[in-house]
Amino acid sequence: QVAAAAAAGVDLVQIREPALTDRQLYAALRQSASRLEGGVTQLLVNDRLDLALAVGGVGVHLRSRSVDATEVRRWLGEGLPLGRSVHSRAEASAAVERGGLDYLVWGTVFPTASKLGVAACGPQPIGQAARAISLPILAIGGITVDNSREVFREGAAGVAAIGLFGGGLEPARLRSVVNEIRQHYAQSHVQRG
Repeated sequence: QVAAAAAAGVDLVQIREPALTDRQLYAALRQSASRLEGGVTQLLVNDRLDLALAVGGVGVHLRSRSVDATEVRRWLGEGLPLGRSVHSRAEASAAVERGGLDYLVWGTVFPTASKLGVAACGPQPIGQAARAISLPILAIGGITVDNSREVFREGAAGVAAIGLFGGGLEPARLRSVVNEIRQHYAQSHVQRG
């Protein structure tokens, strides 16, 4: 899946496998990193600075309640992506103010089976935040090719998704999905002026 995502033009691949043991996650990261060598797709691990450092060349994605990004950045160094999940404008503003981050992931935007019982916020709060903060915001939660237009119109810089990009899509279909999303982004950017 990692190699297919890279071949399709995905910018970031996040490894988020909470059920794996540390050894299994380390092995998955090493294998994934080796499949991305020499390409432009960057690898992230969810909330595990220790494993990112052990593997090398791996960025970190922090949960909303994780340690301060400036501390992680101090160890991670520059050049590797560091992001954080947020769920409100207050969280987004506080994260940006503290510094150290390259991007935010905002959700849950639309209802999704991966977050049952979590109320969806819709795309409008992303737009309000995008106009007020300096970091790119990626939308997550129930993202489809069709509704990606809505989050891009509001000012999202990209989308993050489990179901949309995963699930064993054939490489040609995955490439098509990535291309359609990029087209929606470009069209929305032109429409916003």
